[in-house]
Amino acid sequence: MLHFTPSKIAFILSVVAMAIFFCLPNVLPASVLANGPSWWRPMQLGLDLRGGSYLLLEVDTSTVFKQQLADLEETVRSALRDGELKYSNLHATDDAVIITIAQPSDLDTVRAAIAKNISGMTIETEGTDRIRITIPEKVKRDRQIAAVTQSLEIVRRRLDEFGTSEPSIQRQGADRIIVELPGVDNPERIKALIGQTAKLDFHLLEPDSGSLDPKDLPPGTVLMPGSKDENQMYVVRRRVEVSGERLIDAQPTFQNGSPIVSFRFDTAGGRRFGALTTDNVGQRLAVVLDGRVITAPVIKSPIVGGSGIIEGGFSVEGAKDLALLLRAGALPAPLLVIEERVVGPGLGADSIHAGASAAILGGALVVVFMVLAYHSFGVFAVAGQALHMLSLFAVLSILGGTLTLPGIAGVVLSLGMAVDANVLIYERMREESHAGRTLLSAISAGFSNAYATIVDSNLTNFIAAVLLFFLGAGPVRGFAVTLSIGILTSIFSAVMITRLQVWVWYRSGKRRELPI
Repeated sequence: MLHFTPSKIAFILSVVAMAIFFCLPNVLPASVLANGPSWWRPMQLGLDLRGGSYLLLEVDTSTVFKQQLADLEETVRSALRDGELKYSNLHATDDAVIITIAQPSDLDTVRAAIAKNISGMTIETEGTDRIRITIPEKVKRDRQIAAVTQSLEIVRRRLDEFGTSEPSIQRQGADRIIVELPGVDNPERIKALIGQTAKLDFHLLEPDSGSLDPKDLPPGTVLMPGSKDENQMYVVRRRVEVSGERLIDAQPTFQNGSPIVSFRFDTAGGRRFGALTTDNVGQRLAVVLDGRVITAPVIKSPIVGGSGIIEGGFSVEGAKDLALLLRAGALPAPLLVIEERVVGPGLGADSIHAGASAAILGGALVVVFMVLAYHSFGVFAVAGQALHMLSLFAVLSILGGTLTLPGIAGVVLSLGMAVDANVLIYERMREESHAGRTLLSAISAGFSNAYATIVDSNLTNFIAAVLLFFLGAGPVRGFAVTLSIGILTSIFSAVMITRLQVWVWYRSGKRRELPI
């Protein structure tokens, strides 16, 4: 029956009031919103409407394998040194780590020592004095997948630390990342922050490295350039004494008027750093960032507090950026910029105008059709669709959603689907009236009998929208978001809002004929 209890009327009016309230930030000036609560904010505009920068990045997974081999080489070297086993010509090739045993009789002992310190690797014997260690394909593949996933999260943390408004970061394919930055029209600094690996490690310098011939480096050392002077080279021990992964905080600060970066380790890192500086007083400690020595001070006394500073002749901005990178964490592999484009604010304004024009034209045609076809009931449907639009934008504002040009297409499509629900209801009323039912019975049957059809048709579309959201790329997901929300709000507007208006119309006088 066509009946509304006071509690149901209060609920519908409360939903309408909330929709209007949460839509207001989208039309109020920024000066008013600045004094409002943080949760009362307008929906965001996407890159295609607001303008900004688009970056397509590729994770250089080939370096991940190279790093795996380098780590494997150092692990094997440490295991053999700890076991005081003699070897020669320990080196990494393109696909394996090769060891030559000094005494063939020690082959089994060396192999056992290696197997004890590494797991999941393939260890093969070549002849009587060589061991070959390779990394299985599954281990390489798992490491590369983890590197891409970790890179995605680190890029997200860096952009959040930088304060970029509503960045869109998503994975594409096996090893690519799409970054969209609305409102950022000069992405050079952003590219520098995203693209820098920021792998910070602490190494010891080889004693008397200044007098060593670069062509005759001691085993276990590597030649690294300085960060400021390419011609200044350092002979650095390959072994990482303390990894930057142990850092838990880094902040820019000043010392004697010069910008520096202060850092703090976690408990395990602090103990390791304290032991390192205690055992090597008088030696030089190299602070290495992405294969370049930032600074190499002499350890004058033990540093046991778990914190320290990095001096590198930074600018104020450079110190801030380095601290940000260290807090966000190091990338497991370099990121290569495959594609870059800038969407100007003018193009974004044109997109808004075109999208708004399409929405207004579509809405106007719907209004004309509904009024001509269903007269006063058509006006009820139009009012319901207006509240449907308000509810849709209110939900987007509450969720902090981003409206894109494909999203506008989803809004227009949901509007058409909402009108379709009203058409189903009204046509069913007309059929029931022609069958001889009374006015009240025809109206009640129109709503109750069409309800199942409305739910079925919208449910299938909602499932399709959900699949588009989880399987589609950025533009498709924007379309799916507005469409799925629009489906839910359209059902409410067609079934509840329009029904309430028809009930008020019926109760307002002695109605005898269906005005359609």
